[in-house]
Amino acid sequence: MTRLHTPRWAWALTGSGHFFIESFELIRELEHCDVFVSKAADEVLRMYKLKLDFPETTRVLHDKTASSVPVGGFYNGIYHTAVIAPATSNTVAKCVAGISDTLPTNVYAQAGKCLVPSIVYACDTAPELMTRAPGGMVKVYPRPIDLENTERLKTYERTEVVESIAELRAAIARRSSEIAGDG
Repeated sequence: MTRLHTPRWAWALTGSGHFFIESFELIRELEHCDVFVSKAADEVLRMYKLKLDFPETTRVLHDKTASSVPVGGFYNGIYHTAVIAPATSNTVAKCVAGISDTLPTNVYAQAGKCLVPSIVYACDTAPELMTRAPGGMVKVYPRPIDLENTERLKTYERTEVVESIAELRAAIARRSSEIAGDG
C-alpha cells in the first residue's frame, strides 16, 4: 500500500440502501477518505445507478480478498476514524458479536483493535421506519433483535452509533473538530 502522510477517514459501505445516496454525498464532502466498498455495496451501487465519483483525495477499495487486505492500513496509522454508513442490521449484529467476515465488519474490528474511533449509522433504529428502495420510499419494520443490537452497539468503546443523516453529519463535524485540535 502506498505510504500516506495525511491520516484518513475509513468509510465502509454495506449493502443497505437506507440513506445510501445521502451518505454518498457526505463522503464527497470529506478530504482524504478511503471508501471500502463491500460486495453487497457494489450491488446497491448498481441498483441505485450510482458512480464512484469522489474528490481527488478519495481512494476506493473494493472487496476482492478473502482476508480484507485493505484494512491493514489501520495498523500503519493511516486512519483516524472509521465510518460505517449506512450499516445493515447484518453488519450491526456482526459488530456486536465480534464477527469480522466482511469488509465493513473488518473495518470496524481493525479500528477497534487499533483504538481508532468508529461512527456507525445503524439503519434499524425504530420499530417503524421509512427508507428508500430503488423504486421509492417504503415502510419497514425492524425486528426486535435488530433494535436490540443497535442499542448494544451504542455501549461499545470508541463507537458512536447515529440514527439519522443529521446525526451522522454532526458526528463527522465533531470528529473533524477533534482531529483539527478544536475540540
